[in-house]
Amino acid sequence: MIEVRVEVRPPWPVRLPGRGAPDGVLRVRGGVVHRLLHVGAEPVVVRAVRLASGSVLFGARGTSRDAAAAAIARLRFALGVDDDLAPFHARFRADPLLGPLLRADVARRVLRRPEPFEALAWAVTEQLIDYPRAAAIQRRIVRRFGRRCERSGLCAPPAAATLAGAAPAELQAMDLSAGRALALVRAAREVASGRADLDARDHEPAWQRLRAIPGIGAWTLEQLALAGQGRYDQVPAGDLNLLKLVGRLRSGNPLARAEEPEVREFFAPYAPWGGLAASYLMGAPADRLPIVRSPRPRGTRSSAPRSRAAAA
Repeated sequence: MIEVRVEVRPPWPVRLPGRGAPDGVLRVRGGVVHRLLHVGAEPVVVRAVRLASGSVLFGARGTSRDAAAAAIARLRFALGVDDDLAPFHARFRADPLLGPLLRADVARRVLRRPEPFEALAWAVTEQLIDYPRAAAIQRRIVRRFGRRCERSGLCAPPAAATLAGAAPAELQAMDLSAGRALALVRAAREVASGRADLDARDHEPAWQRLRAIPGIGAWTLEQLALAGQGRYDQVPAGDLNLLKLVGRLRSGNPLARAEEPEVREFFAPYAPWGGLAASYLMGAPADRLPIVRSPRPRGTRSSAPRSRAAAA
C-alpha cells in the first residue's frame, strides 16, 4: 500500500465535520475524518484532520500514488477546503438578514459529497420524507449494494453501475417508494452508460437527460448541483424547510409557507451564492432571524407535494 499526504492551507477558514454522517459512510474518530472512496475499481481510504495552524492535513492509502492523490482531491472537494469564500463574505457581511450569521460563523460550508452520483442517489432517497427515514434507507442501500474495506471497517455507497443492475423491487423493499426506486435505477443507468456525464464541465446536458426521467425534478437536480457538483449558485427551492422559512420571513406568520417561485425570488439577490446563503439561513437558530417567532421546524429535506416537478 502507498501512503500519500498533503497539507493544505485553506484560502478561507474551514471547520471539519465533528461527527459521522447519518448514512454511515463518513466517520470521525478523534477529530479525524475518514472516508472510503474508489478511483475506478481501486479502494482508497482517505483521512483529514485540521491542524492547530489552521491547515488541513490529508492522508490517503491505496495501491497506487495516482489513486491516492485522486481520492484526496475528492475529499478536499467534499469538505470545501479549497473554496475561497472571501467574495461571498465581503459582499453580504453587511446584509441585514445574512450578515449577523456570517459574522457568527465564518467557516460554514455546504457539506458536499465526494462523488456527484452519490449526491444524486441520496437526493432521490430524500424526496418527500423526513431525513431520519431517508438516512435509514441510505444505510440499507449501503449494506446491500455498497462497497467495504475490511481493513479499515469503512464502507462506501454503491457505484452507478451497481445500482443500474439492481431490481427496483429490491430498493422498494428498503422502504423506497416504487416510483423513486425506478427513478434511481434509471438515473444510475444513465450515469453508468455515460449518457449523463456528471463530471463534465458543462452540467446542463446531464441535467437534461436526468430531467426526462419521471421522478427526477428540479429539487433533485438542484441537490445534485449543490451537494455533488459544487454549484453554490443552485438553490433547492422546493425544499420544505425553505418553503416554510421564506414564508415566515416574508409574512411573520410562523405557519406560512411560500411557493417555490417565491423562494427563488427571495434568494435571487444572493446570486451566485444562493445555495450557500440558503445553508446559512436553514442552519440558523430561530432567534437570529428577523420576524421568525417560532423554532425552525423539523420538516423534510425535500419539496412539498404540490407538483411532480416540485416533489422531485
